[in-house]
Amino acid sequence: MKLSPLQMARYQYQPKLPGMLRNGISEICVKNGEATESVADQEKIKALFPNTYGKNEITFQKGQNTSEARKQVVGVILSGGQAPGGHNVICGLYDALKASGKDNVLYGFKGGPSGLIEDDYLIFDDEYINQYRNTVGFDIIGSGRTKLETEEQFAIVAENCKKHGINAIVIIGGDDSNTNAAVLAEYFAAHNTGVQVIGCPKTIDGDLKNEDIECSFGFDTATKTFSEVIGNIERDANSAKKYWHFVKVMGRSASHVALECALETQPNVCLIGEEVAAKKMSLAQIADYIADSVANRAAKGWNFGVAIIPEGIVEFVPEFSVLIAEINELLAGEKTAAFNALPTWKEKYAFIEQGLTKESMAVFAILPEGIQQQLFLERDPHGNVQVSLIESEKLFSELVKKNLAARKAAGTYKGKFSPLHHFFGYEGRCAFPSNFDADYCYSLGYNAFMLIQYGYNGYLSKVSNLSKPAEEWVAGGMPITKMMNIERRNGKDKPVIRKALVELDGAPFKFFEAHRAEWAVETCYTYPGAIQYFGPSEVCDLTTKTLALEKA
Repeated sequence: MKLSPLQMARYQYQPKLPGMLRNGISEICVKNGEATESVADQEKIKALFPNTYGKNEITFQKGQNTSEARKQVVGVILSGGQAPGGHNVICGLYDALKASGKDNVLYGFKGGPSGLIEDDYLIFDDEYINQYRNTVGFDIIGSGRTKLETEEQFAIVAENCKKHGINAIVIIGGDDSNTNAAVLAEYFAAHNTGVQVIGCPKTIDGDLKNEDIECSFGFDTATKTFSEVIGNIERDANSAKKYWHFVKVMGRSASHVALECALETQPNVCLIGEEVAAKKMSLAQIADYIADSVANRAAKGWNFGVAIIPEGIVEFVPEFSVLIAEINELLAGEKTAAFNALPTWKEKYAFIEQGLTKESMAVFAILPEGIQQQLFLERDPHGNVQVSLIESEKLFSELVKKNLAARKAAGTYKGKFSPLHHFFGYEGRCAFPSNFDADYCYSLGYNAFMLIQYGYNGYLSKVSNLSKPAEEWVAGGMPITKMMNIERRNGKDKPVIRKALVELDGAPFKFFEAHRAEWAVETCYTYPGAIQYFGPSEVCDLTTKTLALEKA
């Protein structure tokens, strides 16, 4: 494999650790914190996790290591979508493991959770691990989305661990993956397997966070990568002065990515799904809001602009959520086959018109025909609309176009509107990790080993105080059950980690809210440029605007 100069340079980067983890494994001790309870549904969660619920939060500090001396054999998996820095979690885990004892062993199970079930693995050594330090992707062992949720699966994983003498599993993943980690940890404890489970918080969407987990890894790099490209688009828009760019960014369940990119680039418009839901905004109201910016800028002679659209925006629109629910019911069971058998879109449209309520049909009717058809072409395994496939950037540009046409007919708008569309998602999932993510991920992995060495089970590796220099970061752990509540999934009550939404009373949104009226009319673009790895600390070690505002 031919290496790029950047890749060769990144191999040499030495990630920074929190101060208390730099003392050496033998000089790290535990400080116990308060006992915990789940964020909601405490009695139900406690009943489901009797062996792992209510444990103390802990932090590591300088002091005599009092853990039991024994050979450590650990397994690790990557679970879910890629996020920058995943390789460094494994590198940090490996380095801590070997620093504790050269005979310790790290198994990497391939292809995510399925590797644990199928016993498909490799054993890491220095030569192999050194190829992946500070690099991108999840190709070190691959990833997957198999869910670990059945007793049969747990029994197989326990047997495979027993076969290899594995005493701990580290699961690197998002909210669903760490929910699975909590359930697996409870099973291992209930069956006295002696196997621990430790989770690490990963997702570029930024929705795995709370008072303890200040941000998930990958968010920093992904938002900087998207912001660089959005800044480039803004510069182009300001040069050509003839296009409105509608940019959709990843973030299915929350708008953290969109908000951070807006804070970094100051576009004319950024929609925040959580605000749309709170204000019960309709599609027409959102289109009118964007059209106001287009018209006001056109009045200044500026027929160009940039609008950022979060991926999951339509699910926050109340009338659209009702429409989706009705469509799911309309095509439930055998009705899908009857619908698909209709030969023309005209006949299918009549079928839809008969099946929807008057209110939902009114919403459906204003959608562009291409979006209407998207709602009926792709279904998930449960027969539901795949909302994430809706091209919301095109949906809103079409609605804005219709709105502006009405204004032009009324004589209140005389500008030109030429929209272009973009979707940024995969471009950020495997970007070279920023210094922050390289450091944070390495620390999460190193810290995960400390949790293993001290015998913790069902804990999430936690590094906090992240807005400060790495020397001041605080390492420790928290029971995964602290983050859980009960939600309805596929007709059943399930324990899951609660997703963190954008807080409308939080400092990041409040800053955005205070400035967006000016951004909507004026050209206030900022151009973040490429992620900097080498140079002055004030350039290459900056944290996200979100974290800086939250911890100001």
